[in-house]
Amino acid sequence: MNLFADIRALTISALDALADEGVIPAGLAQGNVAVEPPRDPAHGDMATNAAMVLAKPARMKPRDIAEALAPRLTADPRIASAEVAGPGFLNIRLAASVWQDIVGAVLTQGADFGRSDMGKGQKVNVEYVSANPTGPLHVGHTRGAVFGDALASLLAYSGYEVTREYYINDGGAQVDVLARSVYNRYLEAHDLTVDWPEGTYPGDYLIEVGEALKTKVGAAYIDQPEDVWLEEVRNFATEAMMDLIRRDLGLLGVKMDVFSSEKALYGTGKIEAAIAELDAKGLIYRGTLEPPKGKLPEDWEPREQTLFKSTDYGDDVDRPIQKSDGGWTYFAPDIAYHYDKTLRGFDALIDVFGADHGGYVKRMKAAVAALSDGKVPLDIKLTQLVKLTRGGEQLKMSKRAGTFVTLADVVELVGRDVTRFVMLTRKNDAPLDFEVDKALEQSKDNPVYYVQYAHARVMSVLRKAVDAGIDTSDAALAQADLTRLDHVAEQALAAKLAEWPRLVEIAAKGHEPHRVAFYLYDLAQAFHALWNRGNDETGLRFLQDDKDTSAAKIALARAVSVVIAAGLGILGVEPAQEMR
Repeated sequence: MNLFADIRALTISALDALADEGVIPAGLAQGNVAVEPPRDPAHGDMATNAAMVLAKPARMKPRDIAEALAPRLTADPRIASAEVAGPGFLNIRLAASVWQDIVGAVLTQGADFGRSDMGKGQKVNVEYVSANPTGPLHVGHTRGAVFGDALASLLAYSGYEVTREYYINDGGAQVDVLARSVYNRYLEAHDLTVDWPEGTYPGDYLIEVGEALKTKVGAAYIDQPEDVWLEEVRNFATEAMMDLIRRDLGLLGVKMDVFSSEKALYGTGKIEAAIAELDAKGLIYRGTLEPPKGKLPEDWEPREQTLFKSTDYGDDVDRPIQKSDGGWTYFAPDIAYHYDKTLRGFDALIDVFGADHGGYVKRMKAAVAALSDGKVPLDIKLTQLVKLTRGGEQLKMSKRAGTFVTLADVVELVGRDVTRFVMLTRKNDAPLDFEVDKALEQSKDNPVYYVQYAHARVMSVLRKAVDAGIDTSDAALAQADLTRLDHVAEQALAAKLAEWPRLVEIAAKGHEPHRVAFYLYDLAQAFHALWNRGNDETGLRFLQDDKDTSAAKIALARAVSVVIAAGLGILGVEPAQEMR
């Protein structure tokens, strides 16, 4: 039940009737007609811009259209009033029965209230995290993991068929560096002294990997040249790091559907096939790029390269896909990987990148647009940096990693639920200050506590209601006499519940799961406000002497908990049953 969609449908029907009567011209485009909450709640429950957007094509004054539309709307029993405001907006107030019906709808539909079929029949691939397999995930990866996972859940809740995917960057030089670092730990496991050249990975997390390699091969690689052991150690180390990354993701409750390997693209013809597809479209050529803007690198020289004509698809410059020595650039396997995703039949692709990958956005979008003939949209979401602080000091180091704070460190400090919720309290492309002390605080200023406290309060009410002999099953509460919810504060809370389906659609369309976290905080705030008013006004308390009145008020509270639980489920956070 999407109340805003229902009232918009009513508005469109009324406009059609006005067209049939000749009041307004027939055939006006109505796609931009909207029904949404007014900026100022004092103006009503909803507002429509219908008269404003139709006035110009109708060659009429907006107020004339609005004044003709208003009585059509008020003829519906759901509409208490429709008032023309300003140049031609219509402010709509709904009947009390509408809000009472919302409570019943939430209890009847349960977790499906707000769920939609907006994405029905569409397959979406969400690729996120995709960190180099050279060490444990850090706090920046944590944000990308939470954002991507919540986005995938939001899209699934909105009817899309979602695949969660991790791209393993195991084809570059960094994996050779990993192998050499593990080899050092392997030598140390044999009590040998080693040097650690700059650029290697000396973190303690590789100690157990070196010991595991010793257990597997014994002394076979000691005093052996690199060409004897490099490939085997690289494969061993990569798999060990991926096991560590899977464990880290498990701490967050993140489970991928697919792990794709960059290395698996080499030697299989997949890179060549993707480039051949672009070449067939006339998008591959030999050329020389202009020097980079700003200060030139010392080793830069103009040279002919194999280039992808990405400027045809909105990029700033064409991009090299093959080096002068014949080897592929980093971009080439990425093109092949995305080509593979389009061949797998996805209708849309979403990549979640760290802020340091901003330069890849245009070129990657260009490649996908070219390979799919513009049929498969690619949305790239950048997650900005996270600053972790405690006691006013920034946390920068990890005992295991040595140089950065790990995902495991964050979860150990504050727990999975807090980590996930806090990571979604800012839009993905805004920097995030993660204050550990604030995240553990039990106050209104801690959003995750505030939302979970609202759910726990409802659970407390339900337990007390059971003790009072009231049937608190959703089926029974849905049959309560909801006309007893006649106070403006109760109806305001129900109105907030009515926003949930609309919010889900907006968040899913914009790929913005943070909107769910914001909404849950606002819903919790409305619930706590009603609870606190009950301290002074006994008629607003959820438990009354009259069981029928109690059932209606408990139905409202239970509806709040249903929506909070659904929203937290999208975010991957457990709803609290009680607060400790």
